[in-house]
Amino acid sequence: MEATEIRRLIALEDTHWWYRERRAVLRNELRTLGRPGRALDIGAAGGGNTRVLVEAGWDATATDTSETAVALARKRGVPAVRADARALPFASGSVDLVTAFDVLEHIREDDLVAAEIARVLAPGGHALIAVPCDMSLWSAHDDAVGHVRRYHRDTLTVVVEKAGLRVDRIWSWNVLLRPLVARYRRRSQGSDLRKLPALVNAGLSAIVAAERYLPVQSLNGVTLFMRARLGSELCP
Repeated sequence: MEATEIRRLIALEDTHWWYRERRAVLRNELRTLGRPGRALDIGAAGGGNTRVLVEAGWDATATDTSETAVALARKRGVPAVRADARALPFASGSVDLVTAFDVLEHIREDDLVAAEIARVLAPGGHALIAVPCDMSLWSAHDDAVGHVRRYHRDTLTVVVEKAGLRVDRIWSWNVLLRPLVARYRRRSQGSDLRKLPALVNAGLSAIVAAERYLPVQSLNGVTLFMRARLGSELCP
C-alpha cells in the first residue's frame, strides 16, 4: 500500500464504519481466546487494530513493510517495527496470537506469509486473518490498493492448512451490504477509502453491526474472516 493510501487510512480509521466495525469483530474474537499473551499484528498500517490488542491486555507489536506506516504508528504510541511478512524478524514459537487483516491479498507468495505466521506462533497459538472475498467482486478498487487476489473459503483454507495451521472457524462479514458493494464496485474508478457524510457512515455501520445478531455468516460477503491455531498435543 502506498504512503498516500496509508495516510488516508490512518486519518479515517477511527471513525470510518468499515474499520470501526472490523475492530468490533476483533474485540469479540479476543474475548474467546482466554488469557492475553504476546501478539503480533502483521500489516498493521497505523496500528488501529494493534491498539485494540493493547487495550485488551495483549503485549502487542505492529509490523508493516512501509516506513511511513511504522513511523505513524509509533507517533500514535503503538510499538511498531518494519518487517516483511514473508520473513518476520521474530523467533519461532515466540507469540501467542498473530493478526493479519488485509495482508495476504497484497502478497503473491501468500504461502510464505502463512508459513511465517505458523513459525512464530507458540503451540496452541492463534491466528486471526481477514481477506477480501470473491474474485467476482474484483474492481478498480482492488487495483488501486494493490491487491493481487481475492479469496474464496477453499482457497484461503488451503493456504493456511498447508502452512500447518488448523482452521477453527471461517465466516463471512459485510454480507448485508454485498449487493450494494457489488453495484458500486462495477462503477469504481479507484480506491473506495474516503470520508463519508456522518449519516451515511452511521447507517452503514448500523447495517454491518446487525450481522452480529443475524445468521448470515455462512453466506457470501465482502470479507472472509478466519480463526486458526497451531496444533498442540495439549489442545483438544
